[in-house]
Amino acid sequence: MRKILIAVFIGLCSFAQAQTMSEKEVTPDLVAKREAQKKEIIKNYLELRNDFVISDSVAAVNNAKALISSFNTFKFKKLTLEKMNEATITRGEIIDLATAIAATKDINKQRKSFSSLSTKFWAIADKLKPAEMPLYQQVCPMTGDIWLSESKEIKNPYFPKNMLTCGEVKASL
Repeated sequence: MRKILIAVFIGLCSFAQAQTMSEKEVTPDLVAKREAQKKEIIKNYLELRNDFVISDSVAAVNNAKALISSFNTFKFKKLTLEKMNEATITRGEIIDLATAIAATKDINKQRKSFSSLSTKFWAIADKLKPAEMPLYQQVCPMTGDIWLSESKEIKNPYFPKNMLTCGEVKASL
């Protein structure tokens, strides 16, 4: 009986300690750090998109690598186990697509990977969007390809020479 009471006491102490640690984890510094990580991910995505707007395949290689790096340090928080698994799988797919972009300087191959990357990115954008920053999902009506933007202004990354302003805002966060 005494061993059981000791085990229960140790269990309760561990639980209390875990709750206290959990409460300590959410500090203003940690919130600010997390927001900075989100901003970095979004910034890297938007710079990659801009590389396709100006058709710069070399810069796309570098910004794809930066996107990979920023995603590797980001951890999802406050999600159910199921949502955490989905987000983690999607992050892995985004990293794979960014790796494909970084592996070639062929702008057409890069854009094809970017199209898939943008679709995956939008699927988890609500978990990545920094506070106070709007994100818009835009679509090319000719191809159905999507991309994300920080403004409603259309700059088509898939056909910038012929159809730079062709597209429409489809959704927003």
